[in-house]
Amino acid sequence: MISVADLLSTSSVVPSNYYTANSYVRSDLDLGILESRSGSRLLAIPDTLIKALYAGLEQETGLAARLVLANCGRWWGKNFYRRFSEELSHYYRQALSELPMAEFVQSLQECWVSHGWGTMDFDAELAESGFLMIKTWHSPFAAQAPQMNRPVCFLDAGIFGFVF
Repeated sequence: MISVADLLSTSSVVPSNYYTANSYVRSDLDLGILESRSGSRLLAIPDTLIKALYAGLEQETGLAARLVLANCGRWWGKNFYRRFSEELSHYYRQALSELPMAEFVQSLQECWVSHGWGTMDFDAELAESGFLMIKTWHSPFAAQAPQMNRPVCFLDAGIFGFVF
């Protein structure tokens, strides 16, 4: 028979999805603070700021803006992955490499949504050729990028390039 003490102990708790929108982002409207479940500060960026960053970068660097965005994405991806790995490892009490792939993918997808970066999906159709296709929708970075008949998600590409 299971005792009440065993049910209440923290070691027997079965974790749910860490990045559920209702429990991951916490806000204090009086202080204007957004923070994650672990207490890390979050930042809300308005669309006009993203547009201004793209315009300024394009004006200052021209065609090199794509390279700058990809490099910024790699740097951001490095820091994002470190924090993502630490949070999940602590929450699930095991190394990220030991998580089942389905749990990792679901957590990454929910993390992407919770941070307001849109939605993502993995397409493993070309996996036998060594490619993993990541499709994103509703990305605020892609939506505000100048539309010039070329790929626009260089920031996302940099992030995914580092993570994978």
